[in-house]
Amino acid sequence: MTFLRSTAILAVLASPAFAADSELTVFDWAGFEEPSIFQGYVDKHGDSPTYAFYGDDDEAFQKVASGFKADVVHPCSQMVSKYRDAGLIEPWDISKIPAYADLDPALNDSAVFHDDGGVWFIPTDWGATAVAYNTEKVPAEDLASLNIFVDPDYQGRTSLPDSSDDVWALAYLATGVTDWTEVTDEQFTAAADWLRQAHQNVAAYWADPQDQAQLMASGQVDVAWSWNDGVVYLQEDDYPVGFQRAPTEGSSTFICGFVNMKDGPGSEEKAYDFINAWLEPRAAKGLLDTIGYGHSTKAGMETIKDEQAVKDGLGSVDAPILAQTPNDPQLREKQLAEFEKIKAGF
Repeated sequence: MTFLRSTAILAVLASPAFAADSELTVFDWAGFEEPSIFQGYVDKHGDSPTYAFYGDDDEAFQKVASGFKADVVHPCSQMVSKYRDAGLIEPWDISKIPAYADLDPALNDSAVFHDDGGVWFIPTDWGATAVAYNTEKVPAEDLASLNIFVDPDYQGRTSLPDSSDDVWALAYLATGVTDWTEVTDEQFTAAADWLRQAHQNVAAYWADPQDQAQLMASGQVDVAWSWNDGVVYLQEDDYPVGFQRAPTEGSSTFICGFVNMKDGPGSEEKAYDFINAWLEPRAAKGLLDTIGYGHSTKAGMETIKDEQAVKDGLGSVDAPILAQTPNDPQLREKQLAEFEKIKAGF
């Protein structure tokens, strides 16, 4: 297992920023700096934007809330209300974003994203969170249920993301909840109890998809609650990985995109060039090949609909789906606090 690409990305992560076009700073997840995802921007300006990286949504929010300056940030949908409520972002002018009209309505259906005050969030990419597993060590019957994460046979052989949203999506699904916009106290408690059981099997919490891929490739972990990109990285290195999106209890999906930061240090015009490049249909192939995610526009998805990676990692499944759409901010903070307790062994 060479992990050349993963190692390169980890080297980038060790640096505070990837400097290029100084007139646009993008605060993003590592891996999204691949130019094929925003080739139109490179074609127009001759270089990529300057990138700074983060490992999870809450880390990114805390950094910009503490004064870090960027022009655009790439949160997932459940974080948008935090940016809005904190007064950190301003609306997008969709008259400058022609492809906005081509966004898949299913990915843009939230009053958190757009309201009478304007358009606060441009969905650009979406993916799945499901069970990545070693096809040579994990039998099919064990993958029929999410309870593989609490099965004593897998003690010390599992990994979960160090991401409150994703672990709670898993815990809710495992305890019969498929809509986290309406969670009762009883359902929260049941999910927390299940997550405490799952914690007993965890060898390590992964901080980013490259971390997860390394854990699995090393043989330390055989089962992980994974995004598409972790699976892509393992496939690139010929690791025997499967992606189970249809256990009895189901799997999860998420939507991410860009917010326009107030008082960004760079060029507002280039921020729109960047978003327009992201939304070009040709960006869909770069996004799929690099990260394994789907594109937010209908035209973009049309260009990749026959790709095997779409069928395996993004296609419809005969199982429940918990969509990680914006939920109650107070519930999200409660989940975050409880997850920290669980990781600490309480």
